[in-house]
Amino acid sequence: MRLLAKPMGYLLMWLYQFIGDYGICLVIFTVAVKLATYPLYAKQIISTVKMSKVQPKIREIQQKYAKDQQTQNEKIQELYQKEGVSMTSGCMPMVVQMFVIMALFALLRNPMLYFGSMEAASADMMLFAIHEPFLWIKDLAQPDKWILPIASCVATFISFTMNQSNTAAAGNQAQTNFMNSMMKYIFPVTILVLARSYPAGLAIYWFVGQIVQIFFNIRFKSLRKKLMEEDAPKGKKKSKARA
Repeated sequence: MRLLAKPMGYLLMWLYQFIGDYGICLVIFTVAVKLATYPLYAKQIISTVKMSKVQPKIREIQQKYAKDQQTQNEKIQELYQKEGVSMTSGCMPMVVQMFVIMALFALLRNPMLYFGSMEAASADMMLFAIHEPFLWIKDLAQPDKWILPIASCVATFISFTMNQSNTAAAGNQAQTNFMNSMMKYIFPVTILVLARSYPAGLAIYWFVGQIVQIFFNIRFKSLRKKLMEEDAPKGKKKSKARA
């Protein structure tokens, strides 16, 4: 985490020197991180659309090579390569998000470990900064027991539901509907519990991140619809135009 937390510390210090409000710095930092990961999320949606389109071909391969599992797997992999489907693109945004959260948690929990190599004046400045109040929060290094956790829970539920709608509509979750339905409720409640024990600064990062993700999901819904229409059979397009 040091490799990621240390440059994050320098970035937050630079923002703080420029803005002078640590809470606002965290908001700007969160938006910047989310915008940087936008291409990964867009690639995830494109991959789910492509996956939905190759499902009939996959079923054909499974039926044709039902008794030869090795050949079946090889043919499916060849199909993925031919169609440009990536099995890892769907999880990359979450992996990146996880590492950023872990690094930010380490930074907020033990800032001097990452600010220690700075000049003494800068390190002292940041030590006081992370304990600043923000809005109703008295200390960003301490947990906010209710408002932020509840807001994070609600934002997570909305974002998670919208994301499921985008990917499920692409036809890529037929076998995991039950698990996803459960996670839609379990994950936000988990965030609520964790946010009540983590530094408020980290909860701000998560809450703002989910708000940005909601806008991403609105954009991705439009993107998915456009991709599906572009690859729709010409006959369907003509009949739709006549209607």
